[in-house]
Amino acid sequence: MSDENKTPEDQPSGVTPETEAAASSPETAEAEAVDPTEVLKSENADLKDRALRTMAEMENLRRRTEKEVRDARQYAVSGFARDMLTVSDNLRRALEALPEDDRKNADAGVAALIDGVEMIERDLLNQLEKNGVKKLDPEGQKFDPNFHQAMFEVPNTEVPNNTVVQVMQAGYVIGERVLRPAMVGVSKGGPKEVPQPHSEGNGDAGQTVDKSA
Repeated sequence: MSDENKTPEDQPSGVTPETEAAASSPETAEAEAVDPTEVLKSENADLKDRALRTMAEMENLRRRTEKEVRDARQYAVSGFARDMLTVSDNLRRALEALPEDDRKNADAGVAALIDGVEMIERDLLNQLEKNGVKKLDPEGQKFDPNFHQAMFEVPNTEVPNNTVVQVMQAGYVIGERVLRPAMVGVSKGGPKEVPQPHSEGNGDAGQTVDKSA
């Protein structure tokens, strides 16, 4: 009897064209071989990595925001402080314009006026210092272009070369930023300063100064 004449009862039990196709499909066999536990582990590791990256980015953002807020508070008065330095300079010039003999021989009214101007100058500088503005006093120090502006050279063989020997105009800093460099005269002709060894990781004092104030 040929296969064409076989009845359904004569066919092998459980074998249909659909099951034969499924058994012969490699994709189906591969899908059945994937372990669901491994899939979950992989997804969990990926989610954990994303979470850690997000947390790191948020922490960096928080630190940057805190620094920006802190700088905004500290340097918000930079422009106003610079204008007030002009007022302080004018007060100092007014006091220095009066000869020393006239100050000593001044009557009570003029003496009181001089004392009042000096008091205003001191109070102005004190208020600036309360807001983070500090005066530079570089005389006798090594010239530093980050803080000082050289106006002229003074021949002097008694001090190391490039030493600040005269201050023409005081300088000021606000926080870590230079508000106004000091105008100075520097020595010339003296012995060269022996460079001091720096410990690893420390640079010159002026290398970290922010001049954007």
